[in-house]
Amino acid sequence: MYRDPVESLEPLHHRHAAIRTLRVGMIGIGTVGSGTFRVLARNRADIAARAGRSIELVMVAARNLERAAGVVGDSVALTADAMQVATHPDVDVVVEVAGGTGPARDWVLAAIAHGKHVVTANKALLAVYGAEIFAAAREKGVIVAYEGAVAVSIPIIKALREGLAANRIEWVAGIINGTTNFILSKMRDEGLDFAAALAQAQALGYAEADPSFDIEGIDAAHKLTLLAANAFGMPLRFADAQVEGITALQGVDVACAEQMGYRIKLLGVARRQAAGVELRVQPVLVPATHLMAQVSGSMNAVMVKSDAAGLTMYYGAGAGSEQTASAVIADLVDVARLDGVHAAQHVPHLGVHAHATNALAVLPRAAVHTSHYLRVPVHAVNQIQAVAASLAEQKVPVRQVALAAERPGTGPQVLVLTGPVEQGTLDLAVHALQARAEVAGAVTTLRVESLEG
Repeated sequence: MYRDPVESLEPLHHRHAAIRTLRVGMIGIGTVGSGTFRVLARNRADIAARAGRSIELVMVAARNLERAAGVVGDSVALTADAMQVATHPDVDVVVEVAGGTGPARDWVLAAIAHGKHVVTANKALLAVYGAEIFAAAREKGVIVAYEGAVAVSIPIIKALREGLAANRIEWVAGIINGTTNFILSKMRDEGLDFAAALAQAQALGYAEADPSFDIEGIDAAHKLTLLAANAFGMPLRFADAQVEGITALQGVDVACAEQMGYRIKLLGVARRQAAGVELRVQPVLVPATHLMAQVSGSMNAVMVKSDAAGLTMYYGAGAGSEQTASAVIADLVDVARLDGVHAAQHVPHLGVHAHATNALAVLPRAAVHTSHYLRVPVHAVNQIQAVAASLAEQKVPVRQVALAAERPGTGPQVLVLTGPVEQGTLDLAVHALQARAEVAGAVTTLRVESLEG
């Protein structure tokens, strides 16, 4: 029977009117929290239209209540007790943006125990306690969403779960720490050494007073752990990741990489192999013509290789108040849409098959198979062939050999690009090379990533 479209709008209108506001409690009102409040307020109508219901911040927990009042005004209830937000009956979803691990774990688990959904941008929390948190969420049938914990403004979790849902993911590689990418960009563009580039990053607010979390690769490893879990359906394996930062990287290697047609980036790589998964963060050489090499400053980028879609790349800001807020609110929109849906349909719930038994092993360092860059100090320029011969004797395929451009205060340097070889084999070859009389100092090695299909 035909029904007039105008008549059909009335019950639809009432049905939407009956959907109550999603009430949000937030723990933390710092950089990310204040950005979330501003974006929610500024784009309230658009967000409600996309979510199918209003999303309202009703309660905030903060250490400094006076400062918090200056951000949110008198429209939001304030408390110094984060657990009150986590357990309050008038809160539907808890946004945890305070950071840290211990107290945050307690707040998140309490919220889940009280049947509340959770949105967090806390990658350290999930990398360390994610298995426990996701298991509790599954038990209670609630959502734990964390887009803002991985690549800030880049919706990479949604891309892996939804956009690439039809695909078998082969590898994920990304520049996923803005601080280190800024430092490496300065080392390349201005010829700075690491210490000078770090000082500039700190002066501009890109690096903390204690930058170790970023420059040692730990932050990137937390994010890579979440990416790998989503890509391969494996448990969170942060403790098994190989993590190397950029603190030992020398300006001479940045310049030599350029000479060889490469740029150095701190890359997180998760690659599926027959024997397990590579899970590693380290400075690597990327071809200078590759899109990933063009990612400069504090920007982030993630590349995914999958069987059906092929190579896809995602680019965006790697830091920022409202940039992170964008991801947090996107998760809130998902929660608003999925609240009341059967738990099995909670797309942002877990992103890993924690119920599955196919726990992929993480490959040990010695088994990782890549090409390599070597910088070998020698006593004389005519010793270049001795270096190549030594590597060939140790079954290391040599693809390119050159002398480094002369630099003040340094002797001759032999640069080598190898073909793909297991790390264990290369380590033995470098040990043998180091013992040769021609070698005048420590041999530097870095991995090379082609990032090809």
